[in-house]
Amino acid sequence: MCTLEQRGRVFVLTLTGDGEHRLGIPLMASIRSALSSVAAQAAQDGPGAALVTVAEGRFFSNGLDIGWVGTSRARLTELIDALRPVAADLLALPMPTVAAVTGHASAGGFLLALCHDYRVMRADRGVLYMSEVDLGFPLPPYFMALLRAKITAAQALRDVVLRGARIRAPQAKEMGIVDVVCPGAPETVAEPLKLAEQLAARKWDGAVYSAIRISMFPDACMSVGIVQGSDEDKARNFGSRL
Repeated sequence: MCTLEQRGRVFVLTLTGDGEHRLGIPLMASIRSALSSVAAQAAQDGPGAALVTVAEGRFFSNGLDIGWVGTSRARLTELIDALRPVAADLLALPMPTVAAVTGHASAGGFLLALCHDYRVMRADRGVLYMSEVDLGFPLPPYFMALLRAKITAAQALRDVVLRGARIRAPQAKEMGIVDVVCPGAPETVAEPLKLAEQLAARKWDGAVYSAIRISMFPDACMSVGIVQGSDEDKARNFGSRL
């Protein structure tokens, strides 16, 4: 499902295997378990940490496990509900986060990448694609809240959600969706690690970093169940949900 490795002050979460990394219940539970371990270890180590999420194979994540859903509306609802706390865990994680988008990121997989603070994408393969309009699925409210928070240009947001645009890395950078474009897979892994090391070296207080992030995106955070309270409450929010 996924592995977690600590390289100095940088945690590397890898979605393993050469499949599509469809977000089913087992994979999402595995991601949440890894993020819980990251938060606990970072709290023990003290200030200064960062997370990189990367995937093996051609896909970063091709979205929810629609094959498991079949025609069951109840199963689809179960997966949508299960992705919500994964998003919350990333948005409340007490450290900078970087997504290494080494392949296609569609629907829920696109959302997973957006939940990180920074996105690095390879130029030679992969698209960002919010497929719901093509598949005839309405966007869940928390999807829309996160999309609005992370894609701030109105035309870019329109093309993502209403046009179902398949966005390659150079265009994604122009639209402000990704921060760095790399020529291939090796660079798309190396660059996020370099960035994460630089961010971790700042030795920011994790609780403060988390509280500031939550304050940046209040509607998105509220949509995934992160309660808006006092600054102290916000800083403790992630730890209280472990």
